[in-house]
Amino acid sequence: MWAWALWLLPLLCRPTRAALPTKPENISCVYYYKRNFTCTWSPERAANHTWYQVTRNLTLGKVIDSCNSTSEGPASCSFFHMVTYPETYTIRVQARNVDGTAESDVTVWNLNETIKVEPPMNLSVQPVPGIKRMLHVQWVRPSLAPISVDLNYTLRFRANESDLWTEVSFEEVDGGQAYNLTGLQASTRYIVALRCAAPESKFWSGWSQEAMGTTEEEVPFGLDVWRVLGPVQADGRRLVDLRWKKARGTPPLERTLGYLVQYFPENGAHLARTSDTTDQHLGLRLGRKAYRVSVASYNSLGQGPAATLRVPAVAEKPVPCIEAMQTHLAGDQLVVTWQSSAPDVDMWVVEWLPDQESAALCWEPVSGAQNWTVQRAGLTFWCYNVSVYPVLRDRVGEPSSAQVYFEQDAPSAGPVTKVENIGVKTVTVTWKEVPKSQRNGFIRNYTIFCQAENGQGFSRTVEPGTLRYGLGSLARGTPYTLQVMASTRAGGTNGTRVNFRTLSISVLEICLITTLVGGGLLILTVLTVVYGFRRPNKLKRLCWPQVPNPAQSSLATWRWDGLQVSPCSWVGGGGGGGRPCGAQPGPGRSCRPSQRGAWGGGGTSPLVSGGRRGAGRRRGLGAPSLWAFGSVVHSPHEPPGAPLFQTKLPQKPCDDSVTADDRALKPRPAPSDLIDKLVVNFGSFLEEVSSEESGKGRENPLGGEDNEYVTCPARPPCPPGRGPGEPPTAAEAAPAKPQPGGSGRQAGAGPGASEPLLPPAQGAGPARVPGEGAPNPYLKNSVTTREFLLSETLPDHGRRET
Repeated sequence: MWAWALWLLPLLCRPTRAALPTKPENISCVYYYKRNFTCTWSPERAANHTWYQVTRNLTLGKVIDSCNSTSEGPASCSFFHMVTYPETYTIRVQARNVDGTAESDVTVWNLNETIKVEPPMNLSVQPVPGIKRMLHVQWVRPSLAPISVDLNYTLRFRANESDLWTEVSFEEVDGGQAYNLTGLQASTRYIVALRCAAPESKFWSGWSQEAMGTTEEEVPFGLDVWRVLGPVQADGRRLVDLRWKKARGTPPLERTLGYLVQYFPENGAHLARTSDTTDQHLGLRLGRKAYRVSVASYNSLGQGPAATLRVPAVAEKPVPCIEAMQTHLAGDQLVVTWQSSAPDVDMWVVEWLPDQESAALCWEPVSGAQNWTVQRAGLTFWCYNVSVYPVLRDRVGEPSSAQVYFEQDAPSAGPVTKVENIGVKTVTVTWKEVPKSQRNGFIRNYTIFCQAENGQGFSRTVEPGTLRYGLGSLARGTPYTLQVMASTRAGGTNGTRVNFRTLSISVLEICLITTLVGGGLLILTVLTVVYGFRRPNKLKRLCWPQVPNPAQSSLATWRWDGLQVSPCSWVGGGGGGGRPCGAQPGPGRSCRPSQRGAWGGGGTSPLVSGGRRGAGRRRGLGAPSLWAFGSVVHSPHEPPGAPLFQTKLPQKPCDDSVTADDRALKPRPAPSDLIDKLVVNFGSFLEEVSSEESGKGRENPLGGEDNEYVTCPARPPCPPGRGPGEPPTAAEAAPAKPQPGGSGRQAGAGPGASEPLLPPAQGAGPARVPGEGAPNPYLKNSVTTREFLLSETLPDHGRRET
C-alpha cells in the first residue's frame, strides 16, 4: 500500500510551469491636438487575463501619471489631463497576471512629431472665368490645429469618369486657404479632396469631404476615324462604312453639336462633297477610284481639328507590314502583340468583333507600341476575331487576324450524333459541329463513347476537324449505345445519345445466299424445260393427266328412231304374256326375261359390256323406275316372271326376218335438251351412290351375277294412234296387277306401265357401235353417257296409279 502511495504522490503533486504575460512591444503614441495623448502596443490579446499599466514620465524622470487597461479591452490607453504642447514624454507598459509581471522598453515621444490635427473644412471647387483648363480650390483651416505653425497640405483630384487619383502637395503661405489646379482638361468634371499636417508631425489628418468642379468648355479636342470596306457591286461602286470616335485624351465632358464629313476623289478635290451628321458613322457609296475622307467635330466654340483617311481603290493591293501576331491572357486582360519591321508606320488600328451574325464592330487606334490590351470583363465565352491594321500616314496596309476567346468554358451543348451504314461489325458515326454560340472555347477534340448492352465499352478520340468516323470490331447482332463528347480546354460536354444494333447477317451474305438459291432454281428450271422439250408427252401426262371429255361421248349422237331391235319389241308379264323372238338372239343377249343371263339376270348388256360388275345397284335418274335406252330391264330383286318396265322408245312389229345389221345401233340426232335433263337428274343419281356401296358383294336372289347393266337395246311397238315421241296415256301408265303365278316379283302392266322416257336424240356425229373395244371407265356416270342401273328394290311409289 505504501508503494502505491509513493507512486501516486508524484502524479498528484506534479509541479506546473508558470505562464508569465507577454512582454508589450511596438508601442506607438499620438497626440490628438487638444484632445488626448493615446498610446497603443501589441499583443492586442493575451492568453490569460492580464492587467496593463502605462506610466507616463517627463524626460527628467518625474512620474506624471499612469493609466490602466486589461486584456479584455483594446490594447491602448489614453491620457486626457496634463498634456502640454510641446512636451517630451517617456512611456513604459507593464503587463501582470497571476503568474507574474513583464515590462516593455522605455520609449520617448515628442509632441511636435506626434501631433495630429483635424482635416480642412468647407472645401469648394470652381472654374476660373476666361481661363481654360483650371479650377480654383478653397477651404477653411481646421480649428483644432496650432495657430503658431503653418500647415502642410496635400490635394488629390481625379476626373469623374476615372478611378486614378492625382496628388499635389503644397504649404500654407500667410494663412491662405486657396489653391489653383492647372493643366486640366476642358469640359471635364473633377473630384477634389484635401488633408493637412503640422510641419514636423509624422501624422496627417484625415481627408476632407470631397468637392466637385467642372472646367470650362473649348473647341472639340479631335477625332479618330476608321473605315470598313464593303464588296464591289454590279455597277462598280462599293459601300464604305465610315466610323469615328473621340480621340484619346479628349475631355469626357466635351460637348459636340455635330460632325462634318467631307470626301472627294484623290485627284479631284474640286469634286468634294460634305455631309453634316450627328451620328458617329456614315455610309458612303464610292466609285472604284481612291478617295480621301476627313471628319471634324464642332460645338458652340468652334470646330475641332479634322481627322483624315484614305480609302484605297478597288484594284489597289495593300502593303504587308505585320510579320507575326500573338494573343494571350494575362490575368483579367487580353494582350495582343505583333511584330513588324516597317519603320514608317504611324499608327496601328486593332479591330475586334464577336464571331456571330449581326455583331457590332469595335476598333481602337494604337500609337507608339506594338501591343494592345483590353479588359476581359463582359467578353467571356465568346469567340472574337481580332485584326491589326498598319496605318502609314493616310494609307492602310494588309491586316493580320486571329481568333481568341477571352475566357473558355465547357461547351453549353454537345454535338448532335447519328449513325449510318450499320453493318455486322462496323458502323459509321457522324455528328454536327457545336454552334459557335455554344462552344465557349476552342474545340480541342471529339471523344466517341460506345457502350454495348452487356456492359463492355470503348472510346475513340479524334481531331477537332473530324465530323465522321468509322467504328469496327463490333459484335454481331448486339445493341450499342453511342455518344460523342466535344471538349475544350475547360472541359467537355456529351452530345445526344444514339442506340443502334449491329446486323446479324450482312448484305453480302444475303446476296450470296440469294444468288445460290436463285442459281439453283434457274438450273432446275432449265433442266425441266430441256426435259419437256425432249419428252413432251411424258411431262404433259405427269403435270396434266388426260381426263376424257364427257361431251365427246358417242351416246349423245345415237339416232333413236333408227335403232334396230329384236323382234321381241315388247315383253309381257310373267305368265307367258310376252312373245318369243323368231330369230336366235345374239351373243350376250336374251329376249326372254325369264332366262338366265337375260336383261334382268346376270348377263351384260351390249351397250355397257365390260362395265364393272355389281355397279347396277343404283336407281334410275330422278324417278322411282329405272330406264334404259331401247331395252326392257328387270329389277334384281324381282322374280324373273314379274312384269318388266317398258321403255318409251318407238316400236315396230316383230319380224323374224330382221337381220343382224338391222339389230345394230344407228346414230340419230339427239334432242337439244338431252344433256340438260341428264344434268338435272344427276343430283338425284348421286343420292343413290351410298346405296350402291352398301349392296356391293350381295348375291343376286336369282342365283346369277349381280350385274344390272342393260343387255340388249329393244324398242317396243308404239300403241295404235300415237307417234313415237308422244307421251303415254293414263291407261298405259297404269300399273299392271301382279300375276298369281309369280314368285314374289312385282308384275308389270305392259307397255303402258312404263314411265315416259327422254325424247329421241337430235345430235349429230359419228355413231359408235356398243360393244366395240374395251369400255372406258371414265364414261360411267358422265353427263352425256350414263349407266342405267337396276335398283335392288323397287319402291312402291314407283308405280303410278292413274
